Amino acid sequence: MPALPALPRISRGPAFWLVATVLLLLMFAASAPSPLYVVYQARWGFSAAVLTTVFAVYALFLLLALLVVGSLSDHLGRRPVLIASALLEAVAMLLFVGASGVGWLLVARAVQGVATGAATGALAAALIDLQPERRPGLGPLINGAFATLGLAAGALGSGLLVQYAPAPRTLVYVLLLAAFLLAALALTALPETAVRRPGAARSLLPRARVPRQARRAFTALVPGMIANWAVGGLYLSLVPSLVARVLHVGNHLVGGLAIATLCAAATVSSYAMRGRAARPQLVLGSAALAVGMLGTLAALELDSLALLFVTTAVAGVGFGVAFLGTLSTLGPLAAAGERAELFATLYVVNYLAFSLPAVVAGFAVPHAGLLRTAVVYGGVVAALSVASLVAALLMGRQQPGEARPLASSTGQEASDASAQESTAQRAGRKA
Repeated sequence: MPALPALPRISRGPAFWLVATVLLLLMFAASAPSPLYVVYQARWGFSAAVLTTVFAVYALFLLLALLVVGSLSDHLGRRPVLIASALLEAVAMLLFVGASGVGWLLVARAVQGVATGAATGALAAALIDLQPERRPGLGPLINGAFATLGLAAGALGSGLLVQYAPAPRTLVYVLLLAAFLLAALALTALPETAVRRPGAARSLLPRARVPRQARRAFTALVPGMIANWAVGGLYLSLVPSLVARVLHVGNHLVGGLAIATLCAAATVSSYAMRGRAARPQLVLGSAALAVGMLGTLAALELDSLALLFVTTAVAGVGFGVAFLGTLSTLGPLAAAGERAELFATLYVVNYLAFSLPAVVAGFAVPHAGLLRTAVVYGGVVAALSVASLVAALLMGRQQPGEARPLASSTGQEASDASAQESTAQRAGRKA
């Protein structure tokens, strides 16, 4: 790709919000195709299994990118990785514009997944690198809140364009294409926060690694991560179809609005819980996710659109608060040179949970039916949420003297990584 003209470097404050905006834009693009899946399915006549495969290709290629280049920004720097990712995302939008069949959709989603996966670890690390020293929890908060806010905006904005705007299958992608080109240009002004170090080629060997001091907390959080992101996979792949076929609502905006409700509730609740200790975040998030998921299944059984939106909001609270608790727990446990790799591994787990259950559900629909498949899917998610809740409560008993139990004394091992790292750890312990 041709080199972009470089803009003058900006200060840390604006740089932080530039990175946050790029995250928002990436997540907007991630959910933008969801309201269109029903349109594509009607136009090209493919099955629910193919529909969920198109959805999951994004997450699977994102996973591959995380495994291969997820820690590359720890070696080359955050800026070049983020610029390349924005340009590749623009290519994906161009492929969506020209899509004329399922094959085009698969290729576009694959390229989009690679672009987002390459950016994910760098974005999460940059938000912690650039967060204000007096607000050490802001990076995890924005990472969680803007991710869900972007998903909400993408689903709602795309749904509006599909239902009411001209060129419904292409307009949203044309707008995103322009936005990503502008983002790539703006990122040339980003100050570099990662010191270049050798080992970039070696880091491309696929691996998932958690720093030793974070392994105990990471393992304890895995059931909650799976439950959280499996809910996201259900909504972004099958909920528009459930709204259309089970609840008999033909307006494409309503399916997008259901996704937006989940993500908007996640954003608002994570903001409301900012600054709290990780344990209350995890307990509240797990409980709300279980209740919301069971309530959503009840709404489908009762054929109640109003109840669906209420319980979707409850599930969204669980999604947002539990995700914030996960980020708040793990963020301070990695040194600056380990952050991108840690977050890449975190998202490997997240996106496996995001994609694989949805694919399995898509293949189950022709045999078990759409509603029954959703009931089984939601029941498993609710059970995992309960397991996550129990784990958080038990760990609290094991470490009664700490307000943030999952970040045990191992967090102290990274205390000399940098002045900013020490500030983040002290703030985490005070929480």
